[in-house]
Formats: sequence, C-alpha cells, structure tokens
Amino acid sequence: MSDLVYVSDVAPYRRADGALQLAGVHQSLASAAAACRQIASVHGLDYMLAEGVEELDAAVLAQARVLVLFTIGETGWTSEQRDLIESRVAAGTMGLVGLHSATDSAYNWPRFGELLGARFAGHPVTGELPISVVGPVHPATAHLSSPWNFVEELYVFDDVVPDARTLLAVDPAQLSGEHRERVAAHLGATGSVRSSVLPLAWYIERGPMRTFYTVLGHFVAAYEDQRYLEHLSGAVGWILGEASGAGPSPT
Repeated sequence: MSDLVYVSDVAPYRRADGALQLAGVHQSLASAAAACRQIASVHGLDYMLAEGVEELDAAVLAQARVLVLFTIGETGWTSEQRDLIESRVAAGTMGLVGLHSATDSAYNWPRFGELLGARFAGHPVTGELPISVVGPVHPATAHLSSPWNFVEELYVFDDVVPDARTLLAVDPAQLSGEHRERVAAHLGATGSVRSSVLPLAWYIERGPMRTFYTVLGHFVAAYEDQRYLEHLSGAVGWILGEASGAGPSPT
C-alpha cells in the first residue's frame, strides 16, 4: 500500500443556479506528480497517484501517511472519505499537504477549509512575485533567501483560520504599480484579507495534527526549480515529524 498519496482531481464547479461549470486544468499536474514521487522516495515512503477522489477507498486512506492534494472544483468526496480523513488528520496519523488550487476545491466539504487553512478568493495578478520568507526556520523555507522572486499567481483568501502560521507572504507595497492597483481593486471588492501582507504558504499544528499549504506550483517551471522542490520536500518532512515548525505567530 502507499504512504504518500498524490491526488490531482479536476472537477467541475457547481454554480449558484445548480449548473456545472468546467474547471481549468493545470498543465503542471503531471510535473507535480513526478515531484511527489521523488519526494516520497527521499522520505522512505511508497507512492500512489490518484486522478480522482473515487480511487481512494478506505484501505488506501487508512494506509496513507501523507495526503497531497492538487485538486480544483467540486471534488466528490464521500461522507465516509471525509470522516476518515478528518479523524486521521486530527489524530496525527495522516498529514495533509495542499498545493496551489487545493484551496479552490471541495466546497461541499464543510471542514475542508478549516483543515487546509483558508478558502480561495481570487488571483488578481500573475507574474514575478517578491516573496518574503516570514518563517525562515521551518524545514519548508529554511533553505530560501528573502526576498525570493518567483513567477506565480498571487492568490488571496477568505476564512483564513487563526492558527495558520505564515511561512511565505507578499507585501502588496513591494509589487509593481500595475499589480498593486489590481490587488487593491480586488481586495476592495472582496474584503478578503486580514492584514497588510498576503500569505502564500503556511502550516497548522493542533496537537498531533499537522497540515501544510502553499500557493506555489501553478507553472511547470516550478517543478524544475530545486528551491521549490526543497520547499515541498521540507513540508513533507515536517508532516512526518522529522523537524519542528518553530514558526512565527499566526497570520
């Protein structure tokens, strides 16, 4: 059985009128799968790829030590799957890692945002971002210099949980003029940020529970960047208890 399970489910969205709307398919899904296979090997884990949540039966979920989600849309988790994941994550026997669009999925799962840390509220700009390393001693970020200039979509979020500890963030004041204007216009419309910096990666630790999320990973080029691969590998190592987070105060 597999210990690191990577899920790349691309599901439609359910609109307010009940109709289904197609979700975009990220070109980096296969690259993320290859990266996760390597990371599993580095950490001594078996590996499984699931292209749909329906492939995850109780036996797979009972064995998984790390569940990595690169999901988007209204992924069709069953109540049995949700209960098993919630109970194992709460007990610390399974860790949860969310990549990029995972915060923009599973809207019919009420506790999903609480586990992962937030809900997607838009990406007003895309380009080279001046990323600040806010949590420099976490194994997912200890190797990074700050600022880290990285080409990515800049996500903003709703419902950020109070115990999410920010590791990477962007200060809108450091963006180009055009990007600052777009972010300001978006935040003015949504009111979706609680502070002046916009979190891009964080971790949550509640007793034995450990979950991790990073916005990064939209583009294929990310998976050719050794710094990004070490970012993901460090997150998995932390999930497995190989090192403590020792991060800053919550977002």
